[in-house]
Amino acid sequence: MMNARVFKRRSGIERVVAVLAVLAVGVGLANVVLAESPPKVGTLEEDFASPPAKWKSRPLWFWNGPLDRDATTTIMEKSVASGYYGFGILPTKDMGVAFMSPEFLRHYKHAVDTASRLGLKMCLYDEFWFPSGSAGGLLKEHYPDALGKRLDKVETDVVGPAAVTLDVPAGDLMAAVAMHAETKERLDLTAQVRDNRLSWQAPAGSWRVMLFVCVPDGARGLVDYLDPDAARKFVALTYEKYYQTFPEHFGKTIDSAFYDEPTFHWIQGGRAWTPAFNRRFAEKFGHSPALYYPALWHDIGPDTVAARNAMFGLRAELFANGFVKTLADWCRAHNIELTGHVDQEEVVNPVGLCGDLIKAFQHQPIPGLDQIFAYGRGSPMYKVVSSAATNYGRPLVMTECYGGMKLPPANLYREAMDQFAKGVNLMVPHAVWYRTNPITFPPELSYRTEPYASELPRYNEYVGRLERVLQQGRPLVDIAVLYPIHGLQAAYHFGPGQPYTGGVIPNWADYMDIGERLSLDLRHDFTYLHPDILDSHCHVTNGLLELQQPACPQQYRLMILPGMEAVSTPNLARVKSFYDQGGQVIATTRLPDHSAEFGQSDEVRTMIRHIFGVQAAESVGEQPPYPKVRASSVWQNGGHDAALAFDGDPETRWNAQDQNSADQWLEVDFGTPRTFEKVVITEVFDRATSHRVEYWDGQQWRTCASGAEIGADRIHTFAPVTASRVRLFIPKVKSDTPSIAEFAALDASDTNLAARPGRVFANRNTNGGAAWFVENPTPAALRQTIDQALPQPDVTWADPPAVRGGRLSYLHKEIDGRHFWFFANSSDTPVETPVCLRGAHTLERWDPHTGRIEPCPVKNSAAGTSIQLQLGPVSSVFVVSR
Repeated sequence: MMNARVFKRRSGIERVVAVLAVLAVGVGLANVVLAESPPKVGTLEEDFASPPAKWKSRPLWFWNGPLDRDATTTIMEKSVASGYYGFGILPTKDMGVAFMSPEFLRHYKHAVDTASRLGLKMCLYDEFWFPSGSAGGLLKEHYPDALGKRLDKVETDVVGPAAVTLDVPAGDLMAAVAMHAETKERLDLTAQVRDNRLSWQAPAGSWRVMLFVCVPDGARGLVDYLDPDAARKFVALTYEKYYQTFPEHFGKTIDSAFYDEPTFHWIQGGRAWTPAFNRRFAEKFGHSPALYYPALWHDIGPDTVAARNAMFGLRAELFANGFVKTLADWCRAHNIELTGHVDQEEVVNPVGLCGDLIKAFQHQPIPGLDQIFAYGRGSPMYKVVSSAATNYGRPLVMTECYGGMKLPPANLYREAMDQFAKGVNLMVPHAVWYRTNPITFPPELSYRTEPYASELPRYNEYVGRLERVLQQGRPLVDIAVLYPIHGLQAAYHFGPGQPYTGGVIPNWADYMDIGERLSLDLRHDFTYLHPDILDSHCHVTNGLLELQQPACPQQYRLMILPGMEAVSTPNLARVKSFYDQGGQVIATTRLPDHSAEFGQSDEVRTMIRHIFGVQAAESVGEQPPYPKVRASSVWQNGGHDAALAFDGDPETRWNAQDQNSADQWLEVDFGTPRTFEKVVITEVFDRATSHRVEYWDGQQWRTCASGAEIGADRIHTFAPVTASRVRLFIPKVKSDTPSIAEFAALDASDTNLAARPGRVFANRNTNGGAAWFVENPTPAALRQTIDQALPQPDVTWADPPAVRGGRLSYLHKEIDGRHFWFFANSSDTPVETPVCLRGAHTLERWDPHTGRIEPCPVKNSAAGTSIQLQLGPVSSVFVVSR
């Protein structure tokens, strides 16, 4: 799969491997040559021209057929010629032997021995199938007490004065609380429970009496992710068994381990809990959490925001410390490094899944992500995970990619360049299969299956060159975006929605949209800063916000606060200090007016007025009444609501809910009758087979235009129509659900009547500090504001190109004093555009597709170093300083 610190920083492609393998075909020599010694690390230029095998990809290898030593050997030997540098074995029910049985371990040892002989590396996939945490059913069999727990609530409404007697359900009682229905006064009744019975004399008024009990759940036989002792039992059944079988390979042939998709959503209602929660809470905060338990379901008044942050924030810590850290500590003690990923990383609100998508990786040497099922599906979360690596000073970011996709060979490269341009630098292809038919999640990426077999050597050379360069150095960015976890925790509560799709996703949660607009529309790189890191590792110096992370220092000229209702008071104080000392600050969509800490919301409001001005502060909660937009359904994971089809950004979209493929619609209400005569529709995935544009005549919907497929830019013109409402109606789609990037209704002057209005408030101080609140952060509004905040950015695009079928993006890293800009065009559109790089540079052009290095013509001026960027479709280039 990947090589941990031995994976140090890999570079290059596998041209050497491919050549050796071709020479050795038929005589079995490729493995002999590679087994002699690990390839020597050369200079960047040498390795870029002919990348050693160690920098190439290492796929997951599904053992989906009866195991046979000869078959194992053959697959491994022949995979060398494909350019693979190792594997991560994923056991399945079809392998013909019981998981962790002596026979299974003998087959596994043979594979590791073979890898050692071939000079390959192995990553220890830690589970039978997925998700991680059940040890293939062994945990339930041997340690049923270690299985997952959940929090249940039993509540009764009473009117006092009255005597209340309630039996406490079986389980660990976490709290007994009474809450007044009107005043939200809460009383801790826990001490009044005797012999599993609550007896209480309710005073006058309407009260809700709630009992909170932690009970066994055991879903899918998974471990209690919040309990390190339970996690150690899982380790004993898996990691330790492997180590006992072949200890000589740990830290050598086996250099890493991989966990897969642990999350809270497996537990009923996503209510993962642990009996030690109250003790851990008291250790952190110095008092009992009993009075905060009602906030996990209900509004408890002014304390709601802070209570949810305290409770859900601790749960996120327990996950990071209980499961992930336990695995990472074991790996470190056995000379390997931990990678892996949680599930549903693309969901806007992670509170019901892993708690906190950045903090989940706090103790993990190699943060990771999972990009499967469709091209670009997880694009908004790539920067969240790579930012976690920056926040915690980790050099590597892993991606498990390609599984379950329709994958033309070009998309091998599209996915790689998109993700590497957002900070990923370690590729784990999904997957090689033990037998090629049947397989559960295509494609089968091995020497046996075209069209991939003939492409894999070139692909692995390409990946190798990317990894050799990008696994070292530090990313240089101008912009920090505050990760709004405090707002997301404040909004989340048990009950509504499905935890798998995010549960509660507030409509102001725009941080992933802001990230995509920065990366793909404005093409400014950035880092999401976790609130804890902003407090502990960031300081203001000479008008710059500095991330003082020794392994990955950064300096930010601009701080962006995405939409949020709640913010940490110390965080906002740091932002205020930055603004006061000349820093530039932008807030979007919704200014915070609540503190994540108890009793400090007034301080938040005072600082918001100071930074953004009184007028902006007084706009909190205001929304222009029209136009209003709505849809028949909205994608359940969040991030694709109806408003995104009216934001002027082709990179965002409305998506209907899964399973809703027929009779879907997208509507805009102007509030008063407006006259329009043209609509422009941009579809994302060419799914619609028919569509109608309809207007409301006061009694019924009438059709003003119709057609079959929509496509990238469908324009309908018609006789002027005057109506207060217009909608796009899609009766049928070819597959999945409707997905519309933009729907514009235009009048005779080509003004888009459906566009959301938005104000921009500006505030400045005498030290050069400036702050803007952008109410509707369209690409145009953000561009105009950022042009003021960053008059000379790291990279200036003279005329930002519009591309189709992919992305145009970049990454800038400093490596040993040299600058490396990685420009990636994954689209179908050829790109030729002037680009200006800040500073004076003499440059070279490094082609990762061929390994060729050549001079890059430049024009130096006071503005910086200008180049003419030329990229064909699905191509990329490094521009490198000399």
